[in-house]
Amino acid sequence: MSTDHSVLITFGGTTVRGSLQDNAATASLLVQLPLQLSFGDFGGQEKIAPLPAPLSLDGMPPGSDAEPGTIGYYAPSQALVLYYDNVGYYDGIVPIGTFDDVATIRDAPAFTGTITGP
Repeated sequence: MSTDHSVLITFGGTTVRGSLQDNAATASLLVQLPLQLSFGDFGGQEKIAPLPAPLSLDGMPPGSDAEPGTIGYYAPSQALVLYYDNVGYYDGIVPIGTFDDVATIRDAPAFTGTITGP
């Protein structure tokens, strides 16, 4: 049975809600919460922030694509990624959830945000 885990991404007085899938990567992220992360824009497609510790890839696919609104883990750079535009398939992309306000993430300049969980 799959369980969703709610998260909040808060920055500059704005809160974006997210939902994480029930998998090994999510479990290893949840134990790190709350996290304060510095997100920068990458390629006009995503906001990306380095994580303090890697996420587990047990049972995860070697790569994926990401639709707008995807919360992902980019394994090669050990980073949490908020995708606001379509990206093609890349080895190392591990989708772990979704967020609900693509426009807010897309339009935000680089920011430091807090990720909190259940």
